[in-house]
Amino acid sequence: MAYTVVCPCLFGLESLVAEEARALGFADAAAADGRVTFTADKDGIARANIGLRCAERVLVRLGEFPARSFEELFEGVRALPWEEFVGKHDAFPVKGWSLKSTLHSVPDCQAIIKKAAVERLKTRHHVEWFEETGPLVQIRFSIHKDIVDICLDTSGDGLHKRGYRPKSNEAPLKETLAAAIVRLSRPFADKLFCDPMCGSGTLVIEAAMLLQNIAPGLNRSFAAERWGWLPAAVWREARAAARDAVDRKPCLIEGSDIDPAAVALARENAGRAGVGESIRFARRDVRDFSPEQARGEVVCNPPYGERMLEVRQAEELYAELGALYRRLPQFQFYIISPSDRFEALFGARADKRRKLYNGMIRCELFQYFRPRVKK
Repeated sequence: MAYTVVCPCLFGLESLVAEEARALGFADAAAADGRVTFTADKDGIARANIGLRCAERVLVRLGEFPARSFEELFEGVRALPWEEFVGKHDAFPVKGWSLKSTLHSVPDCQAIIKKAAVERLKTRHHVEWFEETGPLVQIRFSIHKDIVDICLDTSGDGLHKRGYRPKSNEAPLKETLAAAIVRLSRPFADKLFCDPMCGSGTLVIEAAMLLQNIAPGLNRSFAAERWGWLPAAVWREARAAARDAVDRKPCLIEGSDIDPAAVALARENAGRAGVGESIRFARRDVRDFSPEQARGEVVCNPPYGERMLEVRQAEELYAELGALYRRLPQFQFYIISPSDRFEALFGARADKRRKLYNGMIRCELFQYFRPRVKK
């Protein structure tokens, strides 16, 4: 049986998620604002959870319909085949949002959707009360311009939670955003990939996982692994295929930071991710960065700063990165920042800019990849 899969993603990453979905075998992957949709069988649901690097979740759509009243919402939800997906002991809470719609009260919509699902399940499972002590089957809804989308969340914890970063330093990049930045930088195993402000190591770890084809969800579990209608075999087979696809080829990857605690944490995280042997870490000020290789790429997420002193320090770092850029004419640079003064402080206009969101913070990925002559 084919299911419609919906993968929410950070704004600005839709095309990347669609590309990686197609690479996983979902040929009909289509991008829209903040999400990618495709069809998949049960095996594909497991494969998507384990293999997608930049998506936030893997949802299975139960239905989509218009609703401008609570009665229409109730009837539309009750008509869905809940009994095929929710067992009599499963827990099925409701989360969601509404935007530009007549039904704008999220708590009221949650209550109506829950009531409609319960009414349908009561008649199908022949019970009057649901204890909800079993596996979690999270219902997620969205209402946009009066169109209701009802899905089940197969992932559980967001896909950015790979399992290698139980602790992180301040203001880390989400792993999904880091993976997207790495993909946009197009790393190669024989070209140096370095982050001279590596923090907890997310960018260099994601680079190593990408280059060695280590699936991001290989070492974590998913909510749907406990669901009755998704056989355990599909998860075993998807993990086995992902393990077989790993390519432990040597990589040129370096992470450094001025903070010794950050370097120690990054090294620990890389070990948990299974790429500790593939990354060289060092304590070093960015001003002292002097790579042995003549060519490579610098990819980093400099501190942003919110208070005035922090802002000044962040701006000084932008200038130091600009000096590094001029010192290394054969290196490409990919730097994410929310500052509208970044290019002026860095000292060069980007060859390309891409709007991205780090959480709720609107950022730009400043990309410097064209050849230049050292002055």
